[in-house]
Order: sequence, then structure tokens, then C-alpha cells
Amino acid sequence: MVQQKLKQEQTLQLKMNQSLLQSIHLLQFTGIEIIEYIKEISKENPLIEEVNYDYEITKYKNSNADQPSIGEINQATLSMYEQLKNQLYMLNVPSYLEPVVSFGIDSLNDDGYLDIELNIWAENCNTTIEKVEQALALIQSLEPAGIGARTLQECIQLQMDKSYPYIGELLQEHLDWVAEENISAISVQYQLTEDKASVMLEEIKSCHPKPGKLLSQTSTEYIIPEANIYEEDGKWKISFYKWNSPAIEINESYTNLMANEKEAEDYLKEKFKQVDWLKHAISFRSNTLENVIRNIVDKQQMYFEHGSFMLQPLTLKDIATELRLHISTVSRAISNKYVQTKHGVIPLKFFLQSGVKQSDGQQTSSFVIKQLIFELLKHENKHKPLSDQMIKNRLYEEFSISIARRTVMKYREQLGIASSTKRK
Repeated sequence: MVQQKLKQEQTLQLKMNQSLLQSIHLLQFTGIEIIEYIKEISKENPLIEEVNYDYEITKYKNSNADQPSIGEINQATLSMYEQLKNQLYMLNVPSYLEPVVSFGIDSLNDDGYLDIELNIWAENCNTTIEKVEQALALIQSLEPAGIGARTLQECIQLQMDKSYPYIGELLQEHLDWVAEENISAISVQYQLTEDKASVMLEEIKSCHPKPGKLLSQTSTEYIIPEANIYEEDGKWKISFYKWNSPAIEINESYTNLMANEKEAEDYLKEKFKQVDWLKHAISFRSNTLENVIRNIVDKQQMYFEHGSFMLQPLTLKDIATELRLHISTVSRAISNKYVQTKHGVIPLKFFLQSGVKQSDGQQTSSFVIKQLIFELLKHENKHKPLSDQMIKNRLYEEFSISIARRTVMKYREQLGIASSTKRK
């Protein structure tokens, strides 16, 4: 009796785990990807009748055709070079670097590797090696990771988690260990457990050796948002598009078959369970995404009203804590998701900004501080460029933002702007 009860509990636990795994798996899908997923499932599950959303999607595209936002970009019909250049708008590339960065992107081969020496690049752009290195750093920050690499080792290094500070040495000096999966040698050399060395090797194997191929022109793929964020009667509201939570229709004729033909009963019971799991997973995804987006809208109202200079600090942890979710759940929920706003179609990850704490306890988003630094340097006296200390002082005097000089230097470098001595 006890054994039977234990077996029942284990079976129930397995079913719960399967349902949870499917829910987590679907959480990272966009609404359009879920529709495609349902189509694939329906090929082997006769209970599912396909629900078509082509009309709603076409209607959305047509109604937004005259809006200059990234939602209308047909990314897959653009070349790799055009897609990479379209990403530059988020980086606020300094005007003096724009032609250098553009030349560098045009110098990539079809696999996404840089096919030109830095000194030749500098000569062609009539600039310095330092500026070329800044341009290369910007290119290597684009998606997908690995773009702009000069060697396979560098390509892998650009894709790897920053928690492996020794990855560069490993790939340069001991690539044979990686090829041979010599976990023991790697563990000893870098003082790792064999488990951690094994995980690192798996990450290396998962890296794409030709990242440029991920941007190849293969099929039509529009960026379609999950929801529309708009103002009505002085309040910010969210309207979710139908494809965000696609319905699953059941073919009723199979219900009668289940009742009349005993041999089909077990088969159909299994298919009904699959439908139930799928419905639960879609519902979990929709509810989680809705809660996350509502939290973002609540925290970033100033952005929706006034634009990017009013972005507030907001992190995955902030959202996860408030919604009582795991950070990885929030991360999956926002992955590759977009929303329609009056400022255009915006990726959800754009709303997540780290913050710098001020003396009064308030926080200012790093994005806003970078924008202010960019504007200060854009209008500086070219004969007397601002040093990092002078930028620090101006931020405090003009905007009451107090940050360390080394933070100014970090943000300036992330913007791809050289030091004052090199801007003369």
C-alpha cells in the first residue's frame, strides 16, 4: 500500500515537472514563436485545430506602416551589414567615430570576422589606431556576440560568460585541451572543480563559430510587439495583442471517437494531457509577461511621458523581488520581447537600467548619465577637451549628479569616446 502511494506521488511529481519545464520553455518564446510552436505540435496531435492570426498581424503591420520604428524593419531581408548598422542607434556613436565604425562593419566577411588589419583600417579612414580600436570595441559589442572577432579564439571569448577571466589564456595557450576535452588538465591549471571545468567546456562548445551566419538573409521575420502601451485619460494603459496569448481550439469530433472506440482511448487521453499542459504553459507565460510589463510601465512612467532622458534605474532583481519571481524567470520573460510605444517599438530589456546612488539617497540610471556625458563632450571646446575630472565636476554642478571619476571614465569608454589627451 505504501509502495503504491509512493509510486503515485512520484508519477504526480513527474507530471508536475513536465508541466513546469514546458512552462519555463515557452516563457522565452515571443507570441509569434508560440503560434509556430502550436502549429508544430498540431502536426502530431490531432486534437488541436490551428487558430490563424495572420489577419491580426497583417492589420498591425499596415496600421503602423508609416511609423518610423524598428518594429517595421524586416530584419531578415536586410544584409548582415545593414542589420549591424541598425543596432548602432542604441549606442549613440560619437560623430567622429561613425565613418570608422561603418568602414569596420563593411570590412567583415560573411561569417562576421574582421578581414582587415587595424593599421590598414586606420589608413583607409585617415585616423589613428586608437580610434580604430574604439570602433572595433563598439562593433564587438553588437549582437550576436562574436561579431567583429579576428580569430576563432577571440570569437569564442566574445561569446563566453565574463565569469571566466582565464578563458583568453585557455583558448590561446591550451586550445588542444579544449579540443580533447581534457577536463583534468583544465581543472588543475585553473584550480577548478571538474564539474565547473565540464560546464565551461559545454559553454565553449555551444558558441557559434560563424556568428555572421546568424544574420543571414533566409526568411522573412518581422519584429512584432507583444503589447501596446498608450496614454488614455491621463493614465498609462497596456493593451495586449491577440497573438500574445494564442488560443487552442479542440477538434470536438475526437471527443466522440474517444467515447465510441476503446482502442483509441489511451492515445487520446495522452493527447488531451498534452493539450492541458500546453494551455497551462501558455497561460503561465501570458500572466508572467503581463505582470512584468505592468511593473515596467509602473516604474518607467517618466520615460513614457518624456523620453529616454527620464529612464529610471530598474533591474531584473527589482522586478523579481516585487513580483516574487526568480530572476531567471523575469529574464526569460523579457527575452526578445518588444512593446509598441509612442517612441517606437522598444525591446523590454531597454527599460532595465543600472543605477548610480546619489548623496541624497536617490538613484540615477546609468543610461541617463551616459547621455549627459555624451552631450557634454559633444559641445565641449575642441581645443580644450574636458578631462574625466572636469566631466565629474560638471555633472555635479549642472545636474546634481555625484559619481566617481573612475565611473566617468568607464561610461566614457563604453560610449567609445577617447580620453581628453587623445581628443585634442
